Amino acid sequence: MPSLSPAAQALAPWLARPFLPTLMAALLGASALWPAGAGAVAAPTPQALAAQAAQVDISPVPPVHRPSTLPAGWHHGVFMEIFVRAFADSNGDGVGDLKGLTAKLDDLKDLGISGIWLMPITANADGDHGYATTDFRAIAPEYGTLQDFDELLRQAHARGIGVVMDYVINHAAAQHPLFQAAVVDPKSPWRDWFVFADTEPQGWDIWGKNPWYLSSAQHWNSKLEPKDLPKAPPGARDFYFGTFGPHMPDFNMRHPRVLQYHEDSLRFWLNRGLDGFRLDAVPHLIERDAVNWNDQPESRQLTKRLQDLIAAYDKRWVVCEATAEPNDWGHPQVCGSAFAFGYVHHFVKAAQGDTASIQELARYWREAPPERFGMSTMISNHDIFAGERLWDQVKGDEARYKLAAASYLLQPGTPFIYFGEEIGQAGVPGLPGDLPLRSPRSWTPDAKTAGFTTGQPFRPLAPNLARYNVQSQSADPQSIRSFYKALIALRRAHPSIAQGRFEHSAVQGQALVFQRSHAADRTLVLINYGTQPQAVDVPGLPAGARLQPLFQAQSSQAQGGRVTVPAQGVQVWQVVSP
Repeated sequence: MPSLSPAAQALAPWLARPFLPTLMAALLGASALWPAGAGAVAAPTPQALAAQAAQVDISPVPPVHRPSTLPAGWHHGVFMEIFVRAFADSNGDGVGDLKGLTAKLDDLKDLGISGIWLMPITANADGDHGYATTDFRAIAPEYGTLQDFDELLRQAHARGIGVVMDYVINHAAAQHPLFQAAVVDPKSPWRDWFVFADTEPQGWDIWGKNPWYLSSAQHWNSKLEPKDLPKAPPGARDFYFGTFGPHMPDFNMRHPRVLQYHEDSLRFWLNRGLDGFRLDAVPHLIERDAVNWNDQPESRQLTKRLQDLIAAYDKRWVVCEATAEPNDWGHPQVCGSAFAFGYVHHFVKAAQGDTASIQELARYWREAPPERFGMSTMISNHDIFAGERLWDQVKGDEARYKLAAASYLLQPGTPFIYFGEEIGQAGVPGLPGDLPLRSPRSWTPDAKTAGFTTGQPFRPLAPNLARYNVQSQSADPQSIRSFYKALIALRRAHPSIAQGRFEHSAVQGQALVFQRSHAADRTLVLINYGTQPQAVDVPGLPAGARLQPLFQAQSSQAQGGRVTVPAQGVQVWQVVSP
């Protein structure tokens, strides 16, 4: 085993042993490894923790290449981001699971979804969000089994739907057996897999906190915010690094064996038929020092290496979370696609009538280099910093809701719908942090279960579920869901909208006009964000071209090169050359 210490090499026969689910379950069954206070269970010895760490599957995974059954360019369609815990429950325990999602795939196919992004489904310590990983090659038991995962892939692929999943490469859970073995024993072979310092490094400030934590304090058991944790006493020794807090220690991505482990784990899922990944927090893979800790060149180089590994499989795709410089990360020489943070908030602001945002919607893609067209867009997601649920952002105004949806579904990039957005699902008031965004999906108007479960939902239901649920929305041709379905159908039918160029964009009054083109297919999009009808002079029409209505448009509205767009209206036209 290259790049390991002599102690680690001595453990090599143990390290290659397969993962033992029963032992891991025993390790993770407690809320913490050894809670502090009276009556606490005796802490495991370093020897016991080393034995538990030796059961973790870090074995090599060679690539297994099989042809994908998905259509070419499937990733240019519309994705849905799915929080499995909140999507559909198959067994009545009040928690969503993979079987529940599989049973609902026909609804996604009917909507026109081409891809699914699964928030973390691997075994984790937080039992909710899922980003504190305890096993990178196992399914969270409340979600099901690897066999359930395989069946989900089979059923999704049979419907032409690709599946990508979150991979949390930057850090592990503090409860991960490898970290627990490392934190209690400075001579542990796993010590170099994480980032430690003998004395507390000074001068660090990551989002208002010092990301170095005293190992002996076991702050991963604390419910306090990292900035509110007690200071380490003078002379304290042995600290570990956690960009996102004490409960998620960073991997040492400079260690070749750590990188190899993650590459093997990516192949573990790709070999099963997974169609790609959303790589979490990749600008934080490498920190140089207290000043140069975010988005370092080494992090970009590592991400390119991961992108190449994934893309070596047939029709696989990867998208990255990189909030600071997303346009750079979306470049083919880094990740290939990244969420367009810094731009996407203009979709909602334009829908609210903000003139500067309407102008930005006309400018961004017009001035974008060709490689930026691989970027991904959204209106909101699972993190509150990205925005509340769309219903709450527009305060229940359906007209503005639809304007925001049209703004990103008809522009370039790969759109990601956050589950529930397409039915107008509201956030749950009164919950802390990100939790208002992560309530169960509203399938029916049932006030007790929303059709999500036959038991007690794990979290309060959306307050507007009586009308804004899948069942009711599907039956109403004027509903939010019907609007989304129609726009997604346009993307599927017209390559100009799915992956075409962005041309002749302009703003007239509060109306946005642009064209999309791909080969012989050309479409014209008009969105009037104002509350009065707007006559728009369409720039860039080929001489003698005629306009054929495609969406919410009538021939009587177009005369020559001028089109009248109703108040808060959306029109899509086919541009037919003579």
